[in-house]
Amino acid sequence: MPEPGPGQVRVRVGAAALNLPDAMLCRGGYQLRPELPFTPGLEAAGTIVALGDGVDPALEGRRVVAVPELPYGALAQESLLPAARAYPVPDAIGDAEAAATLIAFTTAYVSLHRRGGIKKGETLLVHAASGGAGSAAVQMGVLAGARVIATAGGAEKLARCRELGADIVVDHRTDDFVEAVLEATGGRGADLVYDPVGGDVFERSRRCIANEGRLLVIGFASGTVPQVPANVVLFRNYSIVGVYMGAYSRDDAGRSFMLDVHRELMELLAAGSIDPSISREVPLEGVADALTDLAERRVMGKVVVRP
Repeated sequence: MPEPGPGQVRVRVGAAALNLPDAMLCRGGYQLRPELPFTPGLEAAGTIVALGDGVDPALEGRRVVAVPELPYGALAQESLLPAARAYPVPDAIGDAEAAATLIAFTTAYVSLHRRGGIKKGETLLVHAASGGAGSAAVQMGVLAGARVIATAGGAEKLARCRELGADIVVDHRTDDFVEAVLEATGGRGADLVYDPVGGDVFERSRRCIANEGRLLVIGFASGTVPQVPANVVLFRNYSIVGVYMGAYSRDDAGRSFMLDVHRELMELLAAGSIDPSISREVPLEGVADALTDLAERRVMGKVVVRP
């Protein structure tokens, strides 16, 4: 059983949520490379059962959700979390819902509002829109009053995007999203692009972005990090905006901001205004198969693990 160090808490995990970076971590293809052996899992919700030095004693017994500190990740009966980045979970919210909401919706909120400056009536293009990150971005875009264009692969995933509120859906397997966006916007292009894919999707997105548009770089699920020609960015008059959530854990101002975001998301979740899109729950024995499905794009929404 891991012992919490200074500033850490040990949590009895009620639920963990899977993410594509978990599969990349296991395969050695992620920017974080913990020493072996390590326990993966980047989203955990549960109850604090032990405290490290310097942690407020009042936290013991509290329900929280956080990104664990590797090598003691979420895919275990108990995990270590940084006390300063452990967010409270209201009684009305279950562990599964809290875990499944943390990364996807926090990223979507910060991307669209803080980094993207989304405005009512703007056009938002969301890639990989049926996945965990994408489905959250669709919902946050709808709540912000944007016109949402969602890309996904296959009829079932497109139907899910419509259920979440997307105005226009595009099957990236058969249709050109560049043409679809330009047609839908009268040639103007999308005001915001939410791109967790990178690679060719990023390159093609630059062909359908509006004047003063913002291309939000969320991640590189394709495995390819694109290179940006600065002269094109200049003459097309758009912005490429990085979204790195870790940047908000570096100081008190960032942590205060993230706590405010978390409170608002928990209120939206409790009110039923957002859906964490949990498509499957598995025990620890089912994690390897679930991560394989996630890496091979066979999953819609979020997969939750019950240790």
